[in-house]
Amino acid sequence: MTYIAAYGATLLVFLLADMVWLGTMVSRLYRPVLGDLLLPEANLTPAIIFYLVYPLGLVIFAIVPALMSGNITTALLFGALFGFFTYGTYDLTNQATLRNWSTTLTISDMAWGSVLGGISSLAAAWIVTKFFPPV
Repeated sequence: MTYIAAYGATLLVFLLADMVWLGTMVSRLYRPVLGDLLLPEANLTPAIIFYLVYPLGLVIFAIVPALMSGNITTALLFGALFGFFTYGTYDLTNQATLRNWSTTLTISDMAWGSVLGGISSLAAAWIVTKFFPPV
């Protein structure tokens, strides 16, 4: 039950925070750089798969270690690192292969991935320890 609660909490926090980010930053950060490369509307199937899979990675690599150590700040650190490395893989690959991808976009998105991973993991670890403590 603990891990299911961790996944649900992570999914909720991650999804809500990323929707706020994308809702405010697509027109300010992504669209000016990527222009017509962006679809008018998101392709929902890969988006749904991403939002179901990524929180699982945070649970495995950040929240479970935090719960096992008894220190939820481990979730913050490992979640931020997970976000940094995964978003970095995406952003640096795009910058290496896409004409319009900018350094500003890479740095901004990697920073967001780090913050998003860290806060999602910390919030989920806190929720789990507060409401679903391991038996």
